[in-house]
Amino acid sequence: MQQYLPPRGAGVLCHISSLPNKYGIGSLGKEAYEFVDTLAKYGAKYWQILPLQQTGYGDSPYQSVSCTSGNPYFIDLVDLHKQGLLDKEELKSAERKLKNDIDYGDLYVNRYKLLRRAYARFNVKNPDFVAFIESGEAEEYALFQSLKSRYGGVFNTFPDAYKYHEHLAIYEFRNSVYREEYCFWLFLQYEFNIQWAKLKEYANSKGISIIGDIPLYVAYDSADVWSHPELFKLDEDLNPTQVAGVPPDYFSEDGQLWGNPLYNWDAIRASGYDWWIKRIAYAKRMYDIVRIDHFRGLDRYYSIPAGATTAREGEWMQGPGAELFEAAERALGPLNIIAEDLGVLDEGVVALREACGFPSMKVMLFAFDGEEDNDYLPQNIDKHSVVYTGTHDNDTALGYMLKQTDKQFKALKKSIRAALKYEGAYTPVVDRADAVRALVLCALNARSAIAVIPVQDILCLDNWSRMNTPSVAEGNWRFRLTAQPNRNAMANLKNAIIRAGR
Repeated sequence: MQQYLPPRGAGVLCHISSLPNKYGIGSLGKEAYEFVDTLAKYGAKYWQILPLQQTGYGDSPYQSVSCTSGNPYFIDLVDLHKQGLLDKEELKSAERKLKNDIDYGDLYVNRYKLLRRAYARFNVKNPDFVAFIESGEAEEYALFQSLKSRYGGVFNTFPDAYKYHEHLAIYEFRNSVYREEYCFWLFLQYEFNIQWAKLKEYANSKGISIIGDIPLYVAYDSADVWSHPELFKLDEDLNPTQVAGVPPDYFSEDGQLWGNPLYNWDAIRASGYDWWIKRIAYAKRMYDIVRIDHFRGLDRYYSIPAGATTAREGEWMQGPGAELFEAAERALGPLNIIAEDLGVLDEGVVALREACGFPSMKVMLFAFDGEEDNDYLPQNIDKHSVVYTGTHDNDTALGYMLKQTDKQFKALKKSIRAALKYEGAYTPVVDRADAVRALVLCALNARSAIAVIPVQDILCLDNWSRMNTPSVAEGNWRFRLTAQPNRNAMANLKNAIIRAGR
């Protein structure tokens, strides 16, 4: 396979949901364009986001309703108003006090009501919308959501004809009195796709490339599992028999029990990897560079019996390996993919990544354990990688520093200073905020092709702004900016980017 080495540059990690605005959650509207302008002004070449898909229970972008959907919460309401689909009073009703977290409960209760009003005024005979319907792109998503609206609950509680996706029953449902509901969900995807395409085009015109995520797994209660049960490890009643997670590790002594149904790789292989190829094709269209989350699960994956209460039970099973990506490359051409290869690795994962030619990930927060052979130390990082201070699953850099005892922090400062000296960079490292700035410099001056800094670390925010805590079910994915990143912090970033030759 062809090796992928992205152009050298710096980027910022900030999900769409974290952008500021008056409407309770970040959107694809004016503030997103302003964020692009900010990135371009201050020397960034990449904007990394989390999965754009519509979220399900728990509001995690890694537990989506459909892996080829867009999150309706991100639809810009101001744009709907400009189209004449919402009036001033309706737009005003969506305003919320701008604060640094997201109230998903409020959104769930109120946002869809507003979107239904917009749809009620939408011209469903619009030729572009008709073409979108006829493309079939969002058909399974819209059917799934329509059935959820009618019957509620998890899909395996639908009446059997719908649960088992019987084609005649589905056809009759789609063309019955529920046609209007079906078209409502298509309308949401139509609007999302138009808005996202315009934003991405604008970002690209400013020299900003979008890095976006493919979660390895999909949610059980999703259009993906409902419409393709044969591709997952399910029993005759369509209940999972084995589920995903990872064994005990750095993040959790009980491991992480994600609960996603595992793939039936034999069936996927027999189909020529068709479903996965379509998924990668969709991601290539949505993003400039695709990051595959939990890449190691494509070499070997951790299989946990359904019903287990922790991830301590489980065994490693063989994944598809390079065969999947060889098939995708034959179908789609060169693959601009970053491999999220964090966690406990073995020779198989490394061999797979190298065979595919994908850059690896390096994380500065993992670098300074006192071991000279640590893969994340700047002197041990090569250019065929993407380096981060931390990811959405980590403490913020300041949050991490604040957790260190005085003794630990003293040793950490020594290690960071040594790394800066190696890189030929310098900044005073006295207190914990200094250490955050030093970590940013370490990342930017590393040999990695791309250095990505979470917006929380640019702004030196502590753990109140953390995006996700693995194995903790509540309180995640809520962080929001209350304004565009401030000039001083971005000017410091720009100066560091220039000095690092990015």
